[in-house]
Amino acid sequence: MTVREIRIVPDPVLRTPCDPITSITPSVESLVRDLLDTVDDPGRAGVSANQIGVNLCAFSYNINGKLGYLLNPKVLELKGEQYGDEGCLSLPGLWFKTKRANYAKVEGINLKGEKVVLEGEGLMARMLQHETDHLIGHVYIDRLEKEERRAAMRYLRTHDIQPK
Repeated sequence: MTVREIRIVPDPVLRTPCDPITSITPSVESLVRDLLDTVDDPGRAGVSANQIGVNLCAFSYNINGKLGYLLNPKVLELKGEQYGDEGCLSLPGLWFKTKRANYAKVEGINLKGEKVVLEGEGLMARMLQHETDHLIGHVYIDRLEKEERRAAMRYLRTHDIQPK
């Protein structure tokens, strides 16, 4: 079991778009095991590969006791709206109301190279959007509305965290 250290803002890997996985190799299989071990901790809904320092398109999730992963995810559909508290392991202690779609449908592949579709509402939808954002170099504070973003930036400054 390998629980990997979470990279914290302003680590540049968090702002770098991840590379697609072009073949399933032993190192990709090891990455998935590490992602699953790392997300399997109370209070963790998702972990993207770049959050553990690997610049590949992969994430793991732990929603309602169900563990899983997805490689090369692409958002297919977003519907509705939710506005609720969101946090991030890469921004510890920071929780702000964030607008997201209430339903998300994402497609990717598994370790066998087979197509996988994940979809859900509420927390599942929020996690799918949050983790796919990570893989394109975004953190959730990028999506905050004006007042929340201002408060988040103030928090980061007062805690000597310098976002890019």
